[in-house]
Amino acid sequence: MHCPFCGTHETKVVDSRLVAEGQQIRRRRECISCHERFTTYETAELLMPRVIKNDGTRQPFDEDKLRAGIQRALEKRPVSIEEIEACITRIKQRLRATGERELPSREVGEAVMAELRKLDEVAYVRFASVYRSFQDIKEFRDEIERLSSPSESAGDGESC
Repeated sequence: MHCPFCGTHETKVVDSRLVAEGQQIRRRRECISCHERFTTYETAELLMPRVIKNDGTRQPFDEDKLRAGIQRALEKRPVSIEEIEACITRIKQRLRATGERELPSREVGEAVMAELRKLDEVAYVRFASVYRSFQDIKEFRDEIERLSSPSESAGDGESC
């Protein structure tokens, strides 16, 4: 690690701690030459699978696009930024856990809908209406009936 003050290559770790719920390591370092101290953060670099669009094109996973879609569905809903970020983290973990290098965009959409369903039902219906291209009020009604059905909502697993 280069010292940001004098540029020397020799630094020593003074203290290490887990942060961000164990997802990062915070290290306090001291330069051997100038004795200045600074902090570094270390995270695992995990690659997200590429997304195969409906037209067959492939593109890198875009977390900003995911976040924008979720925020659009949750607009004016009583959901905190922390809850949104936690859901994004769970979606990314779910997609990574497949072990696949490429995933159909349908799987990304289904993962988003599963999280939104647990987080906020209104946002879920908003997202589903765009994602599934609802054409009329009957499709909205059918989705709302599925949402209120006890057999559909029971056993979804962990909640947000």
